[in-house]
Amino acid sequence: MKGVQLLLGFALLILASSLASAYDPSPLQDICVAIDEPKNAVFVNGKFCKDPKLAKPEDFFFSGLDQPGDTANRLGFKVTTVNVEQIPGLNTLGVSAVRIDFAPYGQNPPHIHPRATEILVVLEGTLYVGFVTSNQLNNTLIAKVLNKGDVFVFPIGMIHFQFNIGKTNAVAFAGLGSQNPGVITIANTVFGADPPINPDFLGKAFQLDPQVVKDLQNKFMNGD
Repeated sequence: MKGVQLLLGFALLILASSLASAYDPSPLQDICVAIDEPKNAVFVNGKFCKDPKLAKPEDFFFSGLDQPGDTANRLGFKVTTVNVEQIPGLNTLGVSAVRIDFAPYGQNPPHIHPRATEILVVLEGTLYVGFVTSNQLNNTLIAKVLNKGDVFVFPIGMIHFQFNIGKTNAVAFAGLGSQNPGVITIANTVFGADPPINPDFLGKAFQLDPQVVKDLQNKFMNGD
């Protein structure tokens, strides 16, 4: 029964995402430098399409989302991604999905999806989730504690997070309005950039001692 409820919730989530206005075909990768000679091109805005007459069921299929992700890491969470890389048939459809597993007190740290709105449903456990609005709206935190069966939406481009505040494992599924939403984890991006951003600049921006910035850069660049 539990498995049926899980899959039903996931199906409803994807249906809701597919009925929403898709964000694509805006940029589907971080950069796409124009090139005059097509034979030297390595990307298009999306992926090249196969002849539809050659399509097969496997092009639209993924198995294994019922399997828990490995949360034995520093942050205690694991995202299992199902986007166009896993299901080629998602190309041009403007939708994808993830499963997020949390160990007790595990967290999906502050991040953004540059190309997608996210709608999340909690299948097990209790999560504290939220997003922060832009400078235009005074960087307002909009957050809520979610329990099993609760749904929350993270608008496109907003910094957001999920935190398991319970003593047991938690599981959530999310639908995203892009075949390739992308993810930018804030701390990793700022302090783990390669080559590193000037620590004096970051020190002033974050009101930190430059030496503290250097210590953070060492941690994030070394994967600590």
